[in-house]
Amino acid sequence: MAAALRRLISGLSRRVSSSVSRRMLSTGRSFLPRPRPLPLLLLTGGGYLGYEHYRRLGPWEDGGPPPPATPTQVALYRSFPTRLLSRTWGRLNGVELPTWLRKPVFSLYIWTFGVNMQEAAVEDLHHYRNLGEFFRRRLKPAVRPLCASSCLISPADGKILHFGRVKNSEVEQVKGVTYSLEHFLGPQKGRGNDPSTFRDRLLSSPDNDLFHVVVYLAPGDYHCFHSPTDWRVELRRHFPGSLMSVNPGVARLVKELFCLNERVALTGQWQHGFFSLTAVGATNVGSIRIYFDQELQTNTPRYSKGSFHDYSYVAVDDQVLQAAGVGGVASAEGGGVVSGVGLQKGEAVGEFNLGSTIVLLFEAPKDFSFKLQPGQPIRVGEGLGSV
Repeated sequence: MAAALRRLISGLSRRVSSSVSRRMLSTGRSFLPRPRPLPLLLLTGGGYLGYEHYRRLGPWEDGGPPPPATPTQVALYRSFPTRLLSRTWGRLNGVELPTWLRKPVFSLYIWTFGVNMQEAAVEDLHHYRNLGEFFRRRLKPAVRPLCASSCLISPADGKILHFGRVKNSEVEQVKGVTYSLEHFLGPQKGRGNDPSTFRDRLLSSPDNDLFHVVVYLAPGDYHCFHSPTDWRVELRRHFPGSLMSVNPGVARLVKELFCLNERVALTGQWQHGFFSLTAVGATNVGSIRIYFDQELQTNTPRYSKGSFHDYSYVAVDDQVLQAAGVGGVASAEGGGVVSGVGLQKGEAVGEFNLGSTIVLLFEAPKDFSFKLQPGQPIRVGEGLGSV
């Protein structure tokens, strides 16, 4: 009896198995889940990056500088859709919040990033209709006095990442990690085949030197940036590019991070010669706005790798010239030249949608001295240095 029962069960099992197999073959279905490429890529990529992070942690956890990221790691990071995510974030920033939800949302942001709302021109959180308006909040005029004893003031609230003289046409984004000055600013007009270094070609006098300052804006900082001195803007150069994080931790790992990211460089002249202010974009900071330039459009869906777009503020015969094509440099040779856009010390220049980085590159006498410490917090209007 038992043997007959076992034979019956065995036969039923074979028939059920055969039936299921035929059904799977006819429908093309499987017990195994269909692989999903994007989650699989994110999972494996995240696991790899995590493994690499902890593998590389050992040699420098005692205080030494971290080793730079390899080209493969940088390429993997750049392959993430940070531009698309930033545009999505920008749209979310513009969504109007119900009045009852504004205070809880903004209060959470204030608590997370340590925002000082007592400095805001409007302290009532219900006034801000969306996150974008809150990020771009204005300040009370008296909370950012301008340093009268310094010829150069901070253009933004943030932290000093690095400062000093520019040597060998290489600039430090953080200590020990550099980027090419020529890659950062792009080719300059009227330079010809001058055999001198790119740095020397920017200088108007052999008695001067080239200096730089890097200011990092955290998410909780005031997001507008101002003119650091009295100067004249002659050219706007827009470099489309990646939108990787410019957090100091990432800046220590990715060489030439500021050259890879999208940025808007304003170049011109001040009392000592060459002067430039560059707003560097970052993740969720795809929108960089310049108040006096309504033509500027950043983080567009399509762009050519390695390209840049120029717009000249120098007028010839009362016509403002715009560079033709991609990577062209507008020329202002000929009569009727009118100087570019004049900016006064402390004047509002533009804004980010979240937080990012401002890089100043400027010509000054060799005895120019900074009054800064690496890593120190700084606010708009505070002195950077003097001659």
